[in-house]
Amino acid sequence: MNPVVSLDVSKGKSEVQAFLDKGKPYGKSFSINHDLDGLGSLLEFLEGMKDKTGIQPTVVLEATGHYHTPVVQFLEQHQYLLIS
Repeated sequence: MNPVVSLDVSKGKSEVQAFLDKGKPYGKSFSINHDLDGLGSLLEFLEGMKDKTGIQPTVVLEATGHYHTPVVQFLEQHQYLLIS
């Protein structure tokens, strides 16, 4: 199992889609805002994935100018591996 979460980052929000492994989506995609509430809900989701799989998911995102900065800072503070 290789859990990964993909973020499509735009101005002020991101679209989130998770995968348990290659070709195996986990749940439906959803949006988060780049504020403490939205990032907190992303963290809860990531922790739930970790509880389910036993593995901390990797987060993949596109570096989009400065729009990704709050997301990257938040996830780095919570020690998530990021690939951009």
